[in-house]
Amino acid sequence: MTETVSTKPGVTFPPVRRCPVDAPEEYAELRAQGPLVKVTTMTGDAVWWVTKHPIARAILNDTRFSSDRRKDGFPLFFAADERSRDNIRRQPPFIMIGMDGEEHSRTRRSAIGEFTVKRLASLRPRIQQIVDDAIDAMLAREERPVDLVQALSLPVPSLVICELLGVPYADHDFFQERSGRMLRRTTKADEREALVTEMREYLGKLVDEKQAQPEDDMISRLIAKQQETGVLDRQELVGMSFLLLIAGHETTANMISLGTIGFLQNPEQLDAIKADPAKIPMAVEEMLRYFSIADTVTRVATEDVEIGGVTIKAGEGVVASTMAANRDDETFAGADELNVDRGARHHVAFGYGPHQCLGQNLARQELEIVFETLFRRVPTLRLAASLDEIPFKDDGAVYGAYQLPVTW
Repeated sequence: MTETVSTKPGVTFPPVRRCPVDAPEEYAELRAQGPLVKVTTMTGDAVWWVTKHPIARAILNDTRFSSDRRKDGFPLFFAADERSRDNIRRQPPFIMIGMDGEEHSRTRRSAIGEFTVKRLASLRPRIQQIVDDAIDAMLAREERPVDLVQALSLPVPSLVICELLGVPYADHDFFQERSGRMLRRTTKADEREALVTEMREYLGKLVDEKQAQPEDDMISRLIAKQQETGVLDRQELVGMSFLLLIAGHETTANMISLGTIGFLQNPEQLDAIKADPAKIPMAVEEMLRYFSIADTVTRVATEDVEIGGVTIKAGEGVVASTMAANRDDETFAGADELNVDRGARHHVAFGYGPHQCLGQNLARQELEIVFETLFRRVPTLRLAASLDEIPFKDDGAVYGAYQLPVTW
């Protein structure tokens, strides 16, 4: 099959969202060319960019596409020179999200019990208390506007994941600052490697402490499970803690901020959930689809694969763009409109297939509690800056807002 090449070769991917609530205009242009289009990434690599929802799901569910970033051709979306690429190739696979096959399944099984429906139901009262405490503190402030990121968006998921894992929340400044820098695509390779080393050393010490003196937390339970097998894999424990700590607060924090913007910019949608709070779970799904904050889900083909009328050759990188897929009008009618009554849970905001986000239902629960509580307790909440004045994470691997001034 003949490959489709981007008609805008001067554009590097991922492009900047010119309006924070809209998909980049390049996505619609690429979709008109076909479901798979060759583009050039910010690192200068040519990769297949997936523009259609069904093709994105098919690729993410196909074991012929690898998640192992050590493989040649795997797309990278951060500043990387050849030395840093070589370092990646020499390292063990990044825990769970960088693994394939049985190795991935085994590590996922070790943690999945922490995210069952029963386990999450037991956490709900504590999450509600954390949200109420944060809003109490916000309402007690005399000065306005208030930065919602620092008052609510960041502390709520940070405290939840800290309590779940057993990480001291007193250390939140340490891991929030480092994870934020790690997730910037513009962070230099040497700096990113140093940040990863600092985080792994911190979590390694914590694992050692939990091994010596276990507590009622996830890290202690993971250690106990490994001890039952007779083999304690410290590197795996550190890697799992690293992944869950970063993913467990960064993604949900950004969705709280963006979801708040989405509701405040669409008052009729906000009125709908105020009038009927039972709509909030579906409103959360719509926010996840609409903003698609983790846009670049990357894979590399391990053999020649024909899909969507295109032959992807072994060793070629593929990017399943969640934003492009979730704004596909053929799957989601009026995809560029926010509609809390849409009821579409088949979006790919959490990925799809074997690597679908492990903590997605925890994130959903947090978002449901936050939005119900925030707009019930602060009914006059409004933005204290225009969208043009809000600093958005255009340089981030996870989209969001650095600050969000609000008042009431």
